[in-house]
Amino acid sequence: PIHKVKAPKVPNELLDPISLEDVNALVATCKQSFSGARDKAMILGLLDTGARAQEFLNLNLEDIELATGAVVIRRGKGRKPRMVFLGRKTLRAIRTYCRFRQDTNSALWVSVHDERMTYTALRGLLRRRAQLARLDKLHTPHAFRRAFALVMLRNGVDVFSLQKLMGHSDLQVLRRYLAQTDADIQ
Repeated sequence: PIHKVKAPKVPNELLDPISLEDVNALVATCKQSFSGARDKAMILGLLDTGARAQEFLNLNLEDIELATGAVVIRRGKGRKPRMVFLGRKTLRAIRTYCRFRQDTNSALWVSVHDERMTYTALRGLLRRRAQLARLDKLHTPHAFRRAFALVMLRNGVDVFSLQKLMGHSDLQVLRRYLAQTDADIQ
């Protein structure tokens, strides 16, 4: 009898991405220090890769090719590896951050105590930067992933390439990220 029962309709709530103005405001708070260089590189890297927070934090130094901007995400969701790419501005920020590093940790993102950054540390970093930038809204790491998807779509990337970049196995999952505005449709 349970086969005859239909699943309830779940409302499809639109999730807001971080605006590029907010990203610029966050980056503007980053000074020339170890933590400032790291935070700038992380903020830009989150936006450029569209990676999930844990995928991003699991990156090692050998996973990124600074010459081409190619980044291998080895342990994606479902343990599926994929490749994403960084822009020139983000690559410059990562090179600057790497010059500040004095440790031998294999992790790309390390704390001031030379340990791999955690999700809690990433949330704290975004919260501190939002307070310094006097932003009204506190953005989660996933807001950068949503912004990545929308920016890529607006810049003409086809949905199948975007699906591969984001590591989705189904286009239905991608649809939640692509909440287009009326201006986009026009």
